Amino acid sequence: MAGATAAPTATEPLRRFLQVARGAGLRVSAAEGIDAARAVDVIGFSDRTILKDTLGLILAKTPDEKNLFDEAFDLYFKRDTLAALDPEDEESADQGARPPERPPEGGAPQGGDGMGGSGGQSLGQLLEGDDRAALAAFTEQAAREAGLENIRFFTQKNLYTRRILDRMGLRAVERDIEAMRREAAPEGMGRAQFLENRLAQVRDAVRDLVERSLVLYARGETERFREELLKSTRLSNVERRDLDRMRILVRQMAKKLAARYAKTRRRRLRGVLDTRRTLRRNMGWGGVPFVTVWKQKRIEKPRVMVLCDVSGSVSAMSQFLLMFLYALNEALSDIRSFAFAGSLIEVSEILEKQPVEEAISKIMELIGYGSSNYGNSFADFEDGWMRHVTNKTTVLILGDARGNRTDPRTDVVARLSQRSKRIIWLNPEYRSAWGTGDSDMFRYAPFCNLVTVCNTLRHLERAITDILDDAA
Repeated sequence: MAGATAAPTATEPLRRFLQVARGAGLRVSAAEGIDAARAVDVIGFSDRTILKDTLGLILAKTPDEKNLFDEAFDLYFKRDTLAALDPEDEESADQGARPPERPPEGGAPQGGDGMGGSGGQSLGQLLEGDDRAALAAFTEQAAREAGLENIRFFTQKNLYTRRILDRMGLRAVERDIEAMRREAAPEGMGRAQFLENRLAQVRDAVRDLVERSLVLYARGETERFREELLKSTRLSNVERRDLDRMRILVRQMAKKLAARYAKTRRRRLRGVLDTRRTLRRNMGWGGVPFVTVWKQKRIEKPRVMVLCDVSGSVSAMSQFLLMFLYALNEALSDIRSFAFAGSLIEVSEILEKQPVEEAISKIMELIGYGSSNYGNSFADFEDGWMRHVTNKTTVLILGDARGNRTDPRTDVVARLSQRSKRIIWLNPEYRSAWGTGDSDMFRYAPFCNLVTVCNTLRHLERAITDILDDAA
């Protein structure tokens, strides 16, 4: 078809760079990959400054992504030092020994144990010819054939280094050097020293290439592994240095859940065809249904009341629960939050008016870290807020049910169970600890619809998913 533009084919270096960029955290869509390929077809790879600016405009959409892009680009397109040694380094490497312009007939190292380089040349011939650019290209070709982009763990560095060197023909060159050293002629000794120095530089360059590839290709896998580990780590064991990362994970999980259930609601709002109203609407066309009317079913978002024990034993878990619920505002329309230790207060207004991290710190200052008294806290809730609980309210209680041997007031929980839609109790302790010591968990359990262990982000996500599934 005239005027049609064929879709450009992404070059292999660009494909690998896009893989690296995604692993570094950039959100690169298929359309952006096509745009990048078209741009590279126009500008090429020769001018790295223009290439970086062009790809940066296409792939980096936020300041954070711009920083990630710059780092990934510089690491990926950094060239080996083989092609550009400083004169002083070259002089010291040669140590006064230069190979002959043309090796004697039959005396040039052939390097038969490896792939061929540029023009079918072996590693030994490339070293003799001292062609740095060809040697760098030869190294990258060997790295591709060795599958270097599959490196994922630092323990694989030596493995891939050896694979690349073997593919380049290292063993053949080492045998040739050993044969030259056995020659008594000064010429053979000089060539052997020259090749050995050049070979040492090749080894260093390959190690550097492998280390850079580990940083590039393993970053995404490492981040995913770390995220999975943090999601499955007991919240009380999360180290302070991981708190920022945990907050990011909480927001990501909440956003994913909110988007998922928002789609479900929009799809179900269309409902089914309302035949009676459709016929009435189309009376002007003789009843022909040009305009359809669909039955509307309002799906209410779940109403949730959260009672969080913020005493010293479960304070870490409570902070993450509050953070998670308030990131779910798109999916949960009516959240009222309460914190308790020895007594109970509502903290909804604090969480609504301040950034969640600052709000949680303020809540902990007001009432956190004290000794828990579940009976007194439940009585406070009944006196102040029980009237707001309806048959559409889900009550979510987080706590270890340890009231320091005070009256558990199970009668209040029984009345709460009768008024509410359901009660979900999330206990951060393992089941083996329930009912031991001052734990009243088994006294509260008969009045709850669900009692479950919840001490990781995975458990927390599952509990919130259950609430949303029940409301959908």
